[in-house]
Amino acid sequence: MVFKRRNPRSYLQIIAEALWPRGGWTRAFHYVKHRVRRLPDDPHRIARGIAAGVFTSFTPLFGMHFVIAFFVTRVIRGNILASLLATFVGNPITFPVIAFTSMKLGHLILGTTFDESKHPTLFGKFVGAGEDLKHNFFAIFTDATAHWSNLYNFYNEIFLPYLVGGLVPGLVCGVVSYYLSEPVIAAYQKRRRKKLRARFEKLKARLHARVGERHEQG
Repeated sequence: MVFKRRNPRSYLQIIAEALWPRGGWTRAFHYVKHRVRRLPDDPHRIARGIAAGVFTSFTPLFGMHFVIAFFVTRVIRGNILASLLATFVGNPITFPVIAFTSMKLGHLILGTTFDESKHPTLFGKFVGAGEDLKHNFFAIFTDATAHWSNLYNFYNEIFLPYLVGGLVPGLVCGVVSYYLSEPVIAAYQKRRRKKLRARFEKLKARLHARVGERHEQG
């Protein structure tokens, strides 16, 4: 294959680069910002795409953020590529803050409690839910009894509060990102068009000068 990597990455390298990209998150942020600003689309559509991507970052459906951002963007008629790039807002640095805030707010809305002292055990709940999923999958092909206790606790204590609580800050951050990004993108595109127009005028002037020189020589 033409685009196949010469030195394939190991699974550990893939995981490590997902947590910390080459060049760091600052360089990755500037890359995403550069790509978003140069998208050839209306600023309103790009800003709507950014809002959709930011909103999606507050959902607990990890691994499906691109899919969710795609459908949300289609509904609000935004730029799809901008929405996919904007899901970068959800990253290993921001996820702990997003998760903690969303679950705290979700438990408040649902009328349940969230004990901060048990926050370090959240990873254990993810592991327990994964073990139940694995066990129940193999139980389909064997006589083993399905286990649902860990999944039930995970759904009630983490997933549902995260989902409900993430809607409010997700909507707020999405709307804010729209109103912040739209004028910035519009100003950037206007300045870029002005530079391209000036470059074109210089090129046209050079061509006219060359044509005039040839006529004089002729």
